[in-house]
Amino acid sequence: MISFGLVAIPVKLYGTGESAASVRFNMVHAECGTRVKYRFYCPTDDRLVEREDLSKGYEFAKGQFVLFSDEELKVLQPEATNAIEISEFVPLEDVDPIFFEKSYYLGPGQGGDKPYKLLSQVMRETSRAALARYAARGKNYLVLLRPFESGLIMQQLRYSDDIRAFDEVPIGDAEISEAELDLARQLVEQSSKKAFDPTPYRDEVREQIIELIERKVQGEEIVAAPEESPKAQVIDLMEALKASLGEGPSAGARPSVKGKARKRPKRATTGGKAKRPKSAAK
Repeated sequence: MISFGLVAIPVKLYGTGESAASVRFNMVHAECGTRVKYRFYCPTDDRLVEREDLSKGYEFAKGQFVLFSDEELKVLQPEATNAIEISEFVPLEDVDPIFFEKSYYLGPGQGGDKPYKLLSQVMRETSRAALARYAARGKNYLVLLRPFESGLIMQQLRYSDDIRAFDEVPIGDAEISEAELDLARQLVEQSSKKAFDPTPYRDEVREQIIELIERKVQGEEIVAAPEESPKAQVIDLMEALKASLGEGPSAGARPSVKGKARKRPKRATTGGKAKRPKSAAK
């Protein structure tokens, strides 16, 4: 529920990521092909510990823990209110993406179509975003609501004390000449587009990994491919800029997986019937 002044807007949260797009590997017993299970080991007693004998603790000093019961942990957790309480509106362009941590789509809940559309439209017309608080899963989150496509998106934000100061990063005191700056401007203009469009870009490494997994499932063996020797680098900045302008826009070196598949007589052991990886099944 979004609290907007005296207006309450029922909403639903939707994840923005596609979990099927990732490639994940599990720990498997190589001898029989069975996925292994995690066990808890106590080095002091030199024995395995069952889950019911575990307790959560906070390390207040090196190797020293204060233990908490389940009842005590409930006291430490804020009560989930299911409310997104807007506290203020800020210019959208003033929010630096460094604060963005996770995003969720927001859709209207039952009976919330009109106030949802009203909030979305007024923020779009005023170029404003809404700072709000959201209590869920035992945490109190700082979030940002902003217009997105035809609706709203909620960005989970980092708190200011969660971000390191940039002055901790050494950047040196190099001087840039006007000629170098002019060539760099030309290079930027030459490679610029009128609008942001991420659709032409693909995760080529993931695609190559999926291809190799498919071959492995079919009984081929993956072997390391010979690495290319590193190319000589141009160390003169002016020459590098001039060479870049002469060649035109470049997509850059594409990443690749350091491996290739080769056939072998016997089928790969999978601990049962071979299955296609979920990512590849699409």
